[in-house]
Amino acid sequence: MRIYTKIVLAKDYLLTVRVGIFALNHFSMAPDREIYKEMLKELGGNVQLVAVSKTKSVEDILALYGEGQRDFGENYVQELLDKAARLPKDIRWHFIGHLQSNKVKYILPFVYLIHGIDSLKLLKEIDKQAAKIGRVVEVLLQVHIAREETKFGFDPGEVAEAMELAPTLTAVRIRGLMGMASNIEDPAAVRAEFRELKVLLDRWFPANGILSMGMSGDYRIAIEEGSTTVRIGSLLFGAR
Repeated sequence: MRIYTKIVLAKDYLLTVRVGIFALNHFSMAPDREIYKEMLKELGGNVQLVAVSKTKSVEDILALYGEGQRDFGENYVQELLDKAARLPKDIRWHFIGHLQSNKVKYILPFVYLIHGIDSLKLLKEIDKQAAKIGRVVEVLLQVHIAREETKFGFDPGEVAEAMELAPTLTAVRIRGLMGMASNIEDPAAVRAEFRELKVLLDRWFPANGILSMGMSGDYRIAIEEGSTTVRIGSLLFGAR
């Protein structure tokens, strides 16, 4: 796959984009439609593409929306609320960041899939709040497979606890697993981490489980190891 780079700078080179309560400084870089189209061909319809649009403008999202993209991933609740109110209602919003329990209720009315369930407490809170609005919310359990201690998620052994809890939940449907590999220049190690997550998926979701793993730098390895959903930001929108 060829990689194209197109940078569009403002008059004074640095823009300040206000999204909800956030003031985010970044260079303006339009989404690369050619890379988007080539990536869709590469995925071949078998792997879902979530375009990670955190910190990106409404105009940037609409550019990919115009190409047919409907699945977008956001990391921050306030930013997601702001964008969801201003963008087409048929967008499928994926919440892929660390979700605090006290902010759950704000996104439940419209969120399509929550990728980062990293505690039993959060799982229970989503069930409680979703029941209040009469909705069943689909989620993924985030598993800590990386070497970095800063990443959130269940240890592999703790996934069993969440799955034991699942039958008691009335407003949550656990659809699969999500994970992030270590940010290292060692493809073999990254592959081993992804493979570990696929083993867990096959154990707990032997049929039709969603496996969300793979980002701009490692998505090809993730697909080779069984990913069904990749989360791509910088390849499509440029570096943040």
